[in-house]
Amino acid sequence: MIAALAASTALVAAAFTAPAQAAPVPTGGHPPSKHHFSAAAESFVGANTVGQRVDKLEKAMAALPPESGAYNATKLWNAGITGAGSTVATLVSFGDDHAKEVLDQYSQKHGLPPANLEVIEPSGAVPACTDPGVDTKACQSWGGETDLDITMMHAMAPNAKIVIAATPVAETQGFTGLPEMMHAVDYMTEHKLADVISMSFGTTEENFPSFESIKTLDPALERASRAGVTMVASSGDDGPTGGYLYGPGNYPYRVASWPASDPRVTTLGGTQLHLDANGNRTAPDDLVNVADNGFGEGAGLSKAYARPSWQDGVKKATGSKMRSFPDISMEGVHGTSQSAPLFAGVLALAVQANHGRLGQINPALYTKLGPLGEKAGIVDVTKGDNSQDGVAGFTAAKGFDVASGWGTVDASKFVPALVKAVH
Repeated sequence: MIAALAASTALVAAAFTAPAQAAPVPTGGHPPSKHHFSAAAESFVGANTVGQRVDKLEKAMAALPPESGAYNATKLWNAGITGAGSTVATLVSFGDDHAKEVLDQYSQKHGLPPANLEVIEPSGAVPACTDPGVDTKACQSWGGETDLDITMMHAMAPNAKIVIAATPVAETQGFTGLPEMMHAVDYMTEHKLADVISMSFGTTEENFPSFESIKTLDPALERASRAGVTMVASSGDDGPTGGYLYGPGNYPYRVASWPASDPRVTTLGGTQLHLDANGNRTAPDDLVNVADNGFGEGAGLSKAYARPSWQDGVKKATGSKMRSFPDISMEGVHGTSQSAPLFAGVLALAVQANHGRLGQINPALYTKLGPLGEKAGIVDVTKGDNSQDGVAGFTAAKGFDVASGWGTVDASKFVPALVKAVH
């Protein structure tokens, strides 16, 4: 089976060599755009030892509130729901070969148990950041992304097993790196290695050869969904727009990001928590925005995927026949690559409570949970918009909106409601 998957990946990769005709190429001979890292992830550049990485993690997390308390996950912990028996994976380029040591040192300082963590390289051996031909800065930033992802997961579901699925080709824009990532999804599906897979990456739909060509990546996500794996992705950090295939800069109009736009994925937008020193909310959450954070959370309408049937109930809010995203939102002051693993941690709690996998949760979210609002642990987000780079964004409003999806969550209510809704 593994050999067959490898052969399939090679064929897929070969099919993705066509130039991205849908993307305008700026003049000046610009190289392909790189992955858009958060400032927190980029801060890991030059941190070569475990101690240095822990220090970077401490500094990045210092500005963050205690997520588990803010989302009332501790109420679930007190009831014995800590993620035990569940497995959540983060899908990243390169990873961090010292991730477990970094997370364990961080956890020891903050009263969390040692992490049950495994690193796999299903799409081929991952190079070192110092190897010839490797972009060292990007590689080390992926290491920072990895450490931040697993910390979010562990802080929300401290007894869940965490898998880092590291791939050897950097995801940038267009198809680059994505065949290897989809192969990793297939590997985890076939070997039953994860209940939830979190993806903190994305590429503008316009940067593929055509909108239809994006769908050649869907079979791995479809197989994962059929196996009961829940896929989670970040909505992006470019507001309503996104980066060119060849940089620098963003499109001067609204675009969407994949896999955020894929209906097989539950997509997370970014909000700001307002808490006092004890972790209590002092004001309702609002959207991450340019004024406060220097970037806007990703939100928009796909040009590749039609509106799925489970979004029919919100078609008046979206005003479109196309897939709207995000579906739900969580803390994202360090980018929506923070929101996605946080929600993956919430889902790990639900997997334990469910005594098994949840599968595709979007139908339940839209038809059962969202309309119930706070009774189902859905907390409305009504303030903020994600305008950025001169492109008009989407505005949060009462009820479902394109900007925040259904809003955010109270995990203590959302987890039991989700478990009930998926049955």
